[in-house]
Amino acid sequence: AGSAARGPLPLPFLLLLLPFLLLLLLPGSTAEPELRFRPPAEAPVRLFTEPELARYDGQQEGQPIYLAVKGVVFDVTSGKEFYGKGAPYNALVGKDSTRGVAKMSLDPADLTHDTTGLTEEELKSLDDIFNNVYKAKYPIVGYTSRRILNEDGSPNLDFKPEDQPHFSIKDEF
Repeated sequence: AGSAARGPLPLPFLLLLLPFLLLLLLPGSTAEPELRFRPPAEAPVRLFTEPELARYDGQQEGQPIYLAVKGVVFDVTSGKEFYGKGAPYNALVGKDSTRGVAKMSLDPADLTHDTTGLTEEELKSLDDIFNNVYKAKYPIVGYTSRRILNEDGSPNLDFKPEDQPHFSIKDEF
C-alpha cells in the first residue's frame, strides 16, 4: 500500500512555492543578503605609517581616500562628496582622526589618534560612529602602525588581529 506512485503536486501547494521558486530563478538574486561593500581584491589589508596614510588625503584625483579611526584605516572613497578635496569632512582624511570623530570636531588640534581626556559621552559617541558609520559603510584597508607598533617601533606584543574590529581571516589576511 505504501509503494503507490505519487501524482503531481496539488496546485495550491505549487502556488505556495511560487514566490520561493521565483527568488531562485530571478537573475542576480541570491538567498543571502548582499554585503554593503566588497573588499577590494587587489588591495590587501596593510600597515600604514603616518606619512603613508597622509598620501590618501583626497587631494589627488583618482587616488583612494583613507581615514583612520581607532587605528583602523577605512577606504572612504565611496563617500567622496563628504571626504574628497574641498568636501566638508576632508580635514578628517589622510590621518587617524579618532579624537575629532569622538568630539565631532574639525579643529586641527582634535585631528589626532589621542583620546586622552575625552568624556564618557564622547567615548560613547566615538564607539557609535565607529560601529554604525565606518564599520557599517566602508571597507577596512589596514591599521595604523601606532596600533600595532610601540612608540620605539618595536612590535606591540599585545596586538592580536583576531581581537580587532571587523576582523575576518578570509577578508583581511
